[in-house]
Amino acid sequence: MDITYDSRTRVFRLDTGNMTYAMGVVDDEGFLGHLYLGPGVGNDDLTYLSRAIEYPGLPSKNNRDRCSFLDFFPHEYPGEGVGDFRSPAVRVTKDGISPGIQPLYKGYRIIKGKKRLEGMPSVFGDEKDSETLEIEMSDETAGVKLFLDYTIFEGINAVVRSVRAQNTGDTPVTLNRIMSFSADMDRPGETRLMTLNGSWGRERAKQIIPVGTGFAGVSSVRGVSSHQSHPFLGLLSEGADESQGEVIGLNFIYSGNFLAQVEKGQFGTLRVQMGIHPMGFYEKLQPGESFQSPEAVLVWSDSGIGGMTRTFHELYRNHLIRSPWLHRERPVLINNWEATFFDFDLEKLLKIARRASSEGAELLVMDDGWFGRRNSDNSSLGDWYVNEEKLPGGVKRLSEELAAIGMKLGIWFEPEMVSPDSDLYRAHPDWAFSIDGRKPCMAREQYVLDLTRKEVRDYIFDMISKVLDSADVAYVKWDMNRPLTDVGTHAADAGDGGLFHRFVLGVYDLQERLITRYPDLLLENCSSGGGRFDPGMLFYSPQIWTSDNTDAIDRLSIQEGTAMIYPLSTMGAHVSVSPSQSCGRKTPMVTRGHVALAGTFGYELDMDRLPGEDSAQIRDQIALYHRYGELVREGDYYRIESWQDGSMCDCYMVVSKDKTQALMTWVQVLAHTNLKSRRVRIPGLDPDREYRIEVADPREGNDGNGNRVSPNELNCMSGFLGKTLTGATLSGAGILMPRLSGDFRSLLISFDSRG
Repeated sequence: MDITYDSRTRVFRLDTGNMTYAMGVVDDEGFLGHLYLGPGVGNDDLTYLSRAIEYPGLPSKNNRDRCSFLDFFPHEYPGEGVGDFRSPAVRVTKDGISPGIQPLYKGYRIIKGKKRLEGMPSVFGDEKDSETLEIEMSDETAGVKLFLDYTIFEGINAVVRSVRAQNTGDTPVTLNRIMSFSADMDRPGETRLMTLNGSWGRERAKQIIPVGTGFAGVSSVRGVSSHQSHPFLGLLSEGADESQGEVIGLNFIYSGNFLAQVEKGQFGTLRVQMGIHPMGFYEKLQPGESFQSPEAVLVWSDSGIGGMTRTFHELYRNHLIRSPWLHRERPVLINNWEATFFDFDLEKLLKIARRASSEGAELLVMDDGWFGRRNSDNSSLGDWYVNEEKLPGGVKRLSEELAAIGMKLGIWFEPEMVSPDSDLYRAHPDWAFSIDGRKPCMAREQYVLDLTRKEVRDYIFDMISKVLDSADVAYVKWDMNRPLTDVGTHAADAGDGGLFHRFVLGVYDLQERLITRYPDLLLENCSSGGGRFDPGMLFYSPQIWTSDNTDAIDRLSIQEGTAMIYPLSTMGAHVSVSPSQSCGRKTPMVTRGHVALAGTFGYELDMDRLPGEDSAQIRDQIALYHRYGELVREGDYYRIESWQDGSMCDCYMVVSKDKTQALMTWVQVLAHTNLKSRRVRIPGLDPDREYRIEVADPREGNDGNGNRVSPNELNCMSGFLGKTLTGATLSGAGILMPRLSGDFRSLLISFDSRG
């Protein structure tokens, strides 16, 4: 890990050992160009990569063609309106008129460690494991300075970037666009763009397309990072796949509107940008005032998508997630939502809890419906006081009754919303977002509270705190069930703009208060399932509800896309009923348990209503979670086969950091006639170690149709089950996985070299 500046060549280098990121100052005016991102290179002069010596040459020598120079120069942080016609990284106006902006280099400083962003999530590091470069850029005509921050970390091929804009003039300036990341890249060969897209119940499905001339990317203007798009994009070099080739990944540490795009220009170079979406964004800066952008993370890999994934996991585990629960085993929970919906009372909850506790569950999560007059989803959001008709004695009594049977209590809240039919809305209709003269747009029969206002945040936090202070509450599920619309306000500062951004800052403020006041609380974020699964939320909570769709087969794709960026320990994953309430699919209990093991693990059902053979498996499933939970939580994740990519099977594995053990999950999604076993290579193991291979879940399970794993199905594995093979053999020759009888069948295979 090293950041250097060569005063002779005026080149900055960020070296992580395997990766080099380089930029240089060109011409006396101070144009800052992006020079190189890729495998570590020698300590050579890289300024030739700017192509500044090509026609028309530097503006200082040929100002008659300054426009041509600016229109091809590989800018590190481009302006607008002065000769570069590609998408700008920054835009400003004064009194509604653009003065143009051309950021030029002024100076730099190199700092040991990493500073935290005030009021926003940000990666963290100390003087031993991180280093930060700050580059000062300025446009004196516009009256704006820009401070570009770059942080690198010991042993991690990543760069974290952000930008601070300051008004250095004597009149107000409005910031209309500010990208946290921008760079002009020259990528040899064909480049493909990878994004994660979907909808409610189909979050983060992988899409890979060729990058052609023009724009491609993803965005959200819903006020949240969204189900539909994800604040991520990947650039895949020619031939790159899961295990080989050069891959660049970008992720935005932010939970609101975003833009992530690639623009391929006339000369084949790529302008890659990520930041707050400019639609609905403007910040008015008085003289001397500054605006800080959120952070964007760039990850570089020379070992394919899998290498990118493991780098993101390493960075976020060590430098983003702060919760004391990060490395702790999460309690096995039972959530009552899919068991009861709104139809519950104290006795129903205790009945569910007693049965779950007898099987080994440790936490009851009381979901929506415990407050106000909430018997359906059309009332009472904002009235965060207990409905004692449902819960006589309140939350305190429930927690005491649970403690008597050895269980903890978790509670669901939706703090950002208000129902029109609520005491809060009747008292303060002006606290909901609205636009004068327009009929507000409801979703799920609720409005969005204006969390840009401190008095609203104070009221909500006070209400929530009274509930949490009244009892022993170990877990909070924080939900958010609709996008933002009608984003106006009745507040006095309505004209200051940036309401979408300030709303997100309000959410961050509330969550920071929550985990500060209750430091040992296990907080799980949620937004109609996976509508706000982003690194901004992980700064406050160690886990996020991955999707409201708990069908095990759909979850294979959802969890694959999520795990591409985020550690498995962050993914809320539960076993639910069959047929699935989301899609009606019938899936074996064995498979439902195996798929949920790739996350926090819990149950979302009434165990008393399960068929006998399903019910009999719960205790063994919980034992599996305790046996392999640490491995799943702390290990390195490898994707082997993807049902989403057209395979008949889905397969992934987790390998311990010391490579002494591994667990592989194999799901045969669709059965086919007259096929032999399937050869599977096992990645990530130590080639010199010998691994004993076992079926990790030897209990015979039912597939829902009376079919069990038979000796014939396992016969093809007799060549290695219970025996030892070297990691080199397993990665090269692989193992043979049987063709199972029936759809949606699964097996867990363990590899252990510990003797």
